[in-house]
Amino acid sequence: MPRLSRLILGASLAALTLAAAPAPAWADDPIIRDAAAHKAAFEADRQTILAMAGDFKVTFDMQESTPWMEGYTPLERKVSGGYESVRVIEDTGTRIVLQHLLVTGDQANPYVVKHWRQDWQYEPKEVLAYKGGEVWEMTAVPENLRAGRWSQTVYQVDDSPRYAAWGAWDDTQGIKRWRSSWTARPLARRDAIRNPVYDRYVGINRHQLTPKGWIHWQDNTKMMPAKDGSGKLVPVVQEYVLNTYERFDGYNVQAAEDYWAKTAPYWEAVRAKWAEVAAAQGGIRIAQEARAGTQIADELLILADLIKDGKTGVAEASAKAVAMIAEGTAQKGG
Repeated sequence: MPRLSRLILGASLAALTLAAAPAPAWADDPIIRDAAAHKAAFEADRQTILAMAGDFKVTFDMQESTPWMEGYTPLERKVSGGYESVRVIEDTGTRIVLQHLLVTGDQANPYVVKHWRQDWQYEPKEVLAYKGGEVWEMTAVPENLRAGRWSQTVYQVDDSPRYAAWGAWDDTQGIKRWRSSWTARPLARRDAIRNPVYDRYVGINRHQLTPKGWIHWQDNTKMMPAKDGSGKLVPVVQEYVLNTYERFDGYNVQAAEDYWAKTAPYWEAVRAKWAEVAAAQGGIRIAQEARAGTQIADELLILADLIKDGKTGVAEASAKAVAMIAEGTAQKGG
């Protein structure tokens, strides 16, 4: 068959395939359900989010792939892992908060790091979105895109904000998944410490349950401000991240339980202060440090360790933490 005929035939078959397939469900498509279906979907969504709690062996798989900037060489693939206990620390029905606790060391000598936190809000009116640099702003979710959707706001180890987005939980190909709106986020430590040319990620997140646990999949474009000073963002390289959570309790789970039992009231005070600042200022501005996140992250984590080790009280540590957050987020005059 001549090459041109093959191309025409291939295009025709592709068109027939697309015509026969159902339209894909995107985060910004309208959601139309009757009352019964709406209620059933809400309950199914809740159970899916709650199913992400538990004890897990985690694999972090990161791969830069396609360079978008001439002369840029993608980094080699990086695979790491660890153990995480994920706990439901708040559930009001329409709001679910999951706290991740990273357990390192061995059974005899464990060390617990308060890891990231994910807050899920049903039909959100606004989210605390990353705007670049050291700025997060309360950003309205379009009114016609709230019904049936959940926002996910992710916080760093010190409970300062990291990124936020909204999207719908749906079933496609028999798989329950949540797909986010386009999401900007600051650099992770793995990149920030290298002083790279890019300064943020803009990507899509997916959360999906698996028979053994769940996955968090990211499709990130690493971006940088244009060199002409226009403020426009230009792409540098594509990155694919697959974080796999498989249920597993063969590590010192009790260490995570003990850490949280001792420090939970302290972290509650820390969360409340960050929320107070965001509400009062319409967002949060806090200086960043490549290795730790915010410039006060290390100090906030040290205070929690002092509580855990019985070297300070919750009230004293909480007062110090609240003061540090207030000072670090104070709006400068002029």
